[in-house]
Amino acid sequence: MKILVTGSGGLIGSEASLHWLRKGAKVVGIDNNMRKLFFGPMGDVTKNIEMLMTHPRYDHYVTDIRNRNDVRDLLARTKPDVVIHTAAQPSHDKAASIPYEDFDVNAMGTLNLLESTRQVCPDCVFIHMSTNKVYGDRPNTLPLIESQARYDYDPFSIDQFDGVSVNGINEDFSIDQSLHSLFGASKTSADIIAQEYGRYFEMNVGVFRGGCLTGPQHSGVELHGFLSYIIDCTMAGREYTVFGYKGKQVRDQIHSHDVISCFECFIDAPRKGEVYNLGGERKNSASVLEIIDIISELSGKKMNWKYDNTHRKGDHICYITDMSKFKDHYSGWKKKHSLKDIIGEMIAAKSK
Repeated sequence: MKILVTGSGGLIGSEASLHWLRKGAKVVGIDNNMRKLFFGPMGDVTKNIEMLMTHPRYDHYVTDIRNRNDVRDLLARTKPDVVIHTAAQPSHDKAASIPYEDFDVNAMGTLNLLESTRQVCPDCVFIHMSTNKVYGDRPNTLPLIESQARYDYDPFSIDQFDGVSVNGINEDFSIDQSLHSLFGASKTSADIIAQEYGRYFEMNVGVFRGGCLTGPQHSGVELHGFLSYIIDCTMAGREYTVFGYKGKQVRDQIHSHDVISCFECFIDAPRKGEVYNLGGERKNSASVLEIIDIISELSGKKMNWKYDNTHRKGDHICYITDMSKFKDHYSGWKKKHSLKDIIGEMIAAKSK
């Protein structure tokens, strides 16, 4: 099997590349390290790319996915069985300052890859890594309850809303008429066109709307990669800033290895144009304040942090992923990493 991975130096891309290299597959990686351009030295993924290049079955290309001719030529040369598209400008804060680059990478880059795949290898499986930001700030309109350390869905009224329950947000939740950020808008464009290539052209395209995806390979920065960045700050003794919502905003975390196991299920039995929410679910959910406590407990270090009352524009107050649909379609999939497992592994990696 030959797997083509875009964004192969990033968190999910490197995890996917390593997974299939270990299984004996040939992996073609695309990554021109635009993450360093977006976020500076802390976003640099050179280390991950160099690690992958030590594997004899890995070939690396610095192809820019915005160049449609180069993308088509590469797919024509390599003829992959599977395309895993994880390359992106991933920050909704950063997108506001680079709107053209954000849209060109996220939307046009995805279109270039989909159309080249249709022309060159239409029978291959195409996995598109989308985001829960396609739902915009609509989750903030849901009824919430506030406790000492977190916000959560109000169990007495949440079922009155379409696409959500106490288990979290599912794929029926509306993506319309909400504030997305420019990043959310460009990723929504890519999400919709990826669905269309699956449904209209009947290609084996799967769209995965990821929440907080994380793991030890994550090059977290202040504008993206919350859990990785907060652990970095703790271990290095740097001050961390909590932005808005009293630090009670909630996210659910999923380990990159569990993400890849979802991809593997889809590759084995693809569904044309299907959409799945992807995240840590309720068991792996925590507020920023709760995360701070867990990190301090597992690392033995007291975090130095301050509070800024200004919340990030479009930021979710409470987002928990409902993966019922995916687990119904792929009943053999099981999440293996708990929230404490994830944080403990990342602390150990940062301690080396």
